[in-house]
Amino acid sequence: MVVSDSISNNTFNNLQGNSNAATDSVSEFMQELERNDIRYVRFEMPDLHGISRLKVIPINKVEGYARQGLNFYGGTLALDTSSLVVPGSGYHAERKFKDHLILPDFSTLTPVPWLEKTAKVICDPVEYSGEMIAIAPRYVLKKVLELAATMGFDVMMGHEFEFYLLDGETRQPLFGGCQIFNHLRSQYNSDIEKMVQYLEESNLDIITYNCEHAPSQFEINYGPASGIEAADKAFNFKTAVKETAHRMGYLATFMTKPYPDKSGSCCHFHISLWNKETGENVFLDTRDELGLSSTAKSFIEGILTHARGLMPTIGPTPNCYRRLKPHTFAPSKVSWGIEDRSSMVRVKATHDDRTHFEVRAASGLSNPYLTAAGVLAAGLLGVKKQLSLRSASDCPGEENPEFPWLPQSLGEALDSLAADSEMKQILGEEFVRVFTAVKRFELDRFARHVSDWETNEYMEVY
Repeated sequence: MVVSDSISNNTFNNLQGNSNAATDSVSEFMQELERNDIRYVRFEMPDLHGISRLKVIPINKVEGYARQGLNFYGGTLALDTSSLVVPGSGYHAERKFKDHLILPDFSTLTPVPWLEKTAKVICDPVEYSGEMIAIAPRYVLKKVLELAATMGFDVMMGHEFEFYLLDGETRQPLFGGCQIFNHLRSQYNSDIEKMVQYLEESNLDIITYNCEHAPSQFEINYGPASGIEAADKAFNFKTAVKETAHRMGYLATFMTKPYPDKSGSCCHFHISLWNKETGENVFLDTRDELGLSSTAKSFIEGILTHARGLMPTIGPTPNCYRRLKPHTFAPSKVSWGIEDRSSMVRVKATHDDRTHFEVRAASGLSNPYLTAAGVLAAGLLGVKKQLSLRSASDCPGEENPEFPWLPQSLGEALDSLAADSEMKQILGEEFVRVFTAVKRFELDRFARHVSDWETNEYMEVY
């Protein structure tokens, strides 16, 4: 199914003030569904954790919901990772557990090829008044993208995820050993090839796939995109991998550190800025020794300056911080370097239009909208202030004793975000308040849990 240009250029955001345009766009949307013989449409809303919350709509009901919005529980965005109601968030009992609406962004229409005659569309939550909901991650990213636009930039981004593909019953790896790029493991069975085929049929432009460092760990990469489309692709990718794996009898997990003795799973986040008028890569300066413009250097410094406050948006669970240790191909310190895989910011200084940055601290389970929003916000703060870039290290960044450590726990990271007034202002005070409340609630449950290690260590000896 190919979405027509006329549909893709008419999102809800530019329809609100034009009822005729809205009518035409809904009609075109319905015609597109009819042309492709679609019988069911999934209205999907990315939640605070980057997980899809959805309702499935029979085709004869789709037009009404596309025009008027679909009722959704108004506290969905303030549920924790176990879907528990978070008291004090302001979005549950405080609002009498009321609903809001979700409205489809027609440009995100994609097929769901593993289901018969089914398509999906990403939705934005709005109040009944039509007001956008400030804590919605997709809206948070849109606001930061708007800031970039006012500064003259388009933003090119790509999320590069690792995940474990496990036996669905035992939750154990399909094979052992360290097998990175191994030909017998990269195409271990036909189900992996089928998963990639489904991803391609979902309009994801797959460019490479291979097994990763740990046993039964994989990486499937797709091309970058500009603006909100980049995060939408990441959202669709993760949803598709999880769902297709489940239907094949596997468990695909993006959990950061599922095993204490095996590699963590990351989201290597790639980003570059482009001049809105000229279409040129703003990070490139061929006259510079490193090929980096002053804007590029200030952008890096912005990320480093706000690294600690940035961390909750790219490492949102306690488990994320088990990965950020030395000698694990994951960053542990606030650092940057040219092609340095141990640094937080790995600079791909190619001296041409491919010049971009790879932020390596993000977790595989991170919300793609918040990863993009947090990194872009920090970088733009550096550009606005024209910050000078600190020196890189001659050795791997993780080896330099002068470099500060990244937060070693989610609690420490949340404290850092609370202290970063500039990051809070760009991301939105209301978003940060609710996000922090949800994460503190999750942390409290984590702290009260008695682990197997404690039982094994203390039960008998004491």
